[in-house]
Amino acid sequence: MEIQREVMSWGDLGRASRELAQSIFDDGYEPDIILSIARGGLLVGGALGYALGVKNTFTMNVEFYTGVDQRLDMPMLLPPVPDLVDFANTKVLVADDVADTGATLELVREFCEGKVAEVRLAVLYEKSRSTVQCDYVWKKTDDWIVFPWSAENPVGQTTGAEA
Repeated sequence: MEIQREVMSWGDLGRASRELAQSIFDDGYEPDIILSIARGGLLVGGALGYALGVKNTFTMNVEFYTGVDQRLDMPMLLPPVPDLVDFANTKVLVADDVADTGATLELVREFCEGKVAEVRLAVLYEKSRSTVQCDYVWKKTDDWIVFPWSAENPVGQTTGAEA
């Protein structure tokens, strides 16, 4: 059975990020920090930072996917892990590309809770099977998403795109 795919272009990424930022702004949420989940959330977080005028950004490395619809049993935080000391009054917007199972976002939200004033989640895509309902979502789909940054194999590699 062939996997249904949704293909996002670089132009779609720009439009989607801007529309996602508009929904955050319209909701009245003003984050102090944008925490991007690497790797897929890096471009989303950067675009949201520019669109919302938030210069304070962090990155958290989480490994979960190993290939097309293939993942580890559970997500793992990879070093370096952000130190959230003295962030008790800080509002954090977590940015990622997709809420698929929700496990990665749940791990990051749990990491932040109790250390910051508020945590909200923003993603480009959310799937119906996600155990986490994000606060801000550009589009809902159950298809495998081919993002522009992972549509081609890494330079020098002939197999393994979309990991």
